This record gives sequence, C-alpha cells and structure tokens, in this order.
Amino acid sequence: MPVRIPNDLPARAELEDENIFVMTYDRATHQDIRPLRIAVLNIMPTKLVTETQLLRLLGNTSLQVNITFVRMGTHESKNTPIEHLEAFYQPLESLLSDRFDGLVITGAPVETMEFEDVDYWPELCQLFEWSRKNVWSTLHICWGAQAGLYYHYGIKKYPLGEKMFGLFQHRALDLSDPLLRGFDEVFYAPHSRHTEVRREDIEAEHALKLLAVSEKAGVYLAASRDGREVYVTGHPEYDRLTLKAEYERDVAKGLPIKVPASYFPADDPRLQPLMTWRSHAHLLYANWLNYYVYQTTPYDLGNLA
Repeated sequence: MPVRIPNDLPARAELEDENIFVMTYDRATHQDIRPLRIAVLNIMPTKLVTETQLLRLLGNTSLQVNITFVRMGTHESKNTPIEHLEAFYQPLESLLSDRFDGLVITGAPVETMEFEDVDYWPELCQLFEWSRKNVWSTLHICWGAQAGLYYHYGIKKYPLGEKMFGLFQHRALDLSDPLLRGFDEVFYAPHSRHTEVRREDIEAEHALKLLAVSEKAGVYLAASRDGREVYVTGHPEYDRLTLKAEYERDVAKGLPIKVPASYFPADDPRLQPLMTWRSHAHLLYANWLNYYVYQTTPYDLGNLA
C-alpha cells in the first residue's frame, strides 16, 4: 500500500523512480480505507532531502499512510524556501488541535547547545506534552531522541571528545521485541552527532527498554515499555551519500572532521561507499508502523487517551 502525499510534493518524482508506491491526495480520496495518520516534525536543515528519505521508509509497507509535515512556528528555516514550507507544512500550533496514530521527530544540528537554549525548545516541549494523549506512538531520531529522553525522563546528553561520525555495527539485544522482528543479530547504521546518551541512564529508567547498542557508538535503539515512544540515536534514513555530503561540507568549511568511520571502502573518500544499512532501515520503520502503530492504535482516534 502507498504513502499518501500532496500531489506536487517534490519528493514524489524521486520516490516513483525508485518504485516506492506513493499516492496523491486526489487518488486516495476515492479509496474507502482508514489510512494511518502520521505527522512528521522535520527540523533538519536539509528538509527536502529528509522528506524523501523518510517517505521512502514510511511508504515501503503494506499500510496506507497519510503524511502531515509540520514546522516550528518560532523558528525561521535558513535552508528551505518559505514557499515550500507554506505549501507543504503545517505550523505546529495547528497540529495541537488534532490527533495522529504516529509522530516522527527528526534530528537537528543543535546538539551542542543546552536544550533550553534552543530557540524552539518551549514549542517542542508543547509538542512532547501534547503527544502523550494525542499520538499513539512517537519515533524520535538522533537529537530528537535525546530531546525526548530529556523531556520525558530527565535523561541527560553528554558531549563527546570527537564527533560520532560514520557507519557502525550494532547488536540487537532482544530479538523477541516486535520492533526487532526479522533483524539480524548484528546490523549497521549511520551516526552523525557530537553528543550521546548513556546506556546506564537508559537501563536505570524502568519505563524504558534498551533494544540495540553499538560497541563504538553506544546506545542506538530504546523504547518505552508500552511502545508509545521509540528512540533512535542514529540516522538509518540516510542515503548512500549523506555522510559523504556532510564530510565534504565540513572539509570545505575547514572544520576538524575525520573521514566517516567504516564508510568509504579502505577509508578513501574518493571511492563510492557501499549501502549496507538499507534493509535494516526499512525493517525498523515497517516494524514500527505495523507493530507499534497499526496493530495497537485505536480505530477511532478519539479514543487515544
């Protein structure tokens, strides 16, 4: 089944070229199906790229998914045309009077700042609080995961000596959990961050379960025991060349950045990186949509609370 998107969203052409089943709003209105309603708070600077990356994963299941993109009202995006935001995004304040089966909160390049110093932190706290009773399950990504863990459980983030940057091997801790069904015992995923949350802090919180870790990258996947919150500290949605683009950007700016770990063949930036995390990324999102959202969300969203 398709992911449901606006008729003229730029991501549509690329997704159709990849044989991802997308359906425009016009066509979807003629189907008598109750699609999953998924809101996406996209606070990444490369919003158009992130849209395609997330829609690729959300659209590769047997479920019809209706996507609503959301933007912060208190933050001015410097990298995305305002015309695009006004055409395809709802301001957060309009979201708060609605209910959704699922919510995705992306990462953001603000991790070295204290949470309270981020200009849209009060608005994000409002979203976190609203989601408790108006969203069945929320998927938090990278900084979004750190922010969610801090807001809901007081779990702190810690600065790293150098950027956690590259492709890392992870170990699944509980393959019986529905979120990990079909996973290999070890799998790969990209990371790109300057801070971390620590395993001992997750394990000390009884309401949370730790699901996957990396010997080098640390905590990767955790969830609340009721499935209403999922936390992913990496970027499984990244394309083949996303880390390459970030590396080249930082090199051009003269920033102290190492070659992404275990990403380029022979650690040579001139060589094409292999895509070794795509199947895990698709499975993670499919499992979240199926087991943590579709199988458990009320048919009538008025019964969420």
